[in-house]
Amino acid sequence: MPPNGRVIVGCTHGEEDPDRVAVSYLTAGAALDHGKQVVMWLTSEGVRLALRGYVDPIRAELDPPVKRVYDQFIEKGGRFFVCPICFGERDLDAGELVENAELKGATPLMAFAGEGAMTFTY
Repeated sequence: MPPNGRVIVGCTHGEEDPDRVAVSYLTAGAALDHGKQVVMWLTSEGVRLALRGYVDPIRAELDPPVKRVYDQFIEKGGRFFVCPICFGERDLDAGELVENAELKGATPLMAFAGEGAMTFTY
């Protein structure tokens, strides 16, 4: 089945694993640079990546800081699908979600994937 131009980058981590977070954003950004439609599928602790200000201190003293690759992801048109179950279990406030983030579960994710989406999980 040929790729459909869509990429899903799954991330299950937050500040507890800053390297996986950085690699998730780098992978998603590279896919956007190649003209792909990209959704980051955030689950488990990764749902926090879609909260305003959460990424700012992650790897702040390292290269690349997560804030920089996050900003590049957003500028290039990247979007977040945030697992509503994981989000709800953490008692987080949906009003704190960044602009490109939506609470969407597996069914909308599969609709985005369609036939042939490439997937990466970190």
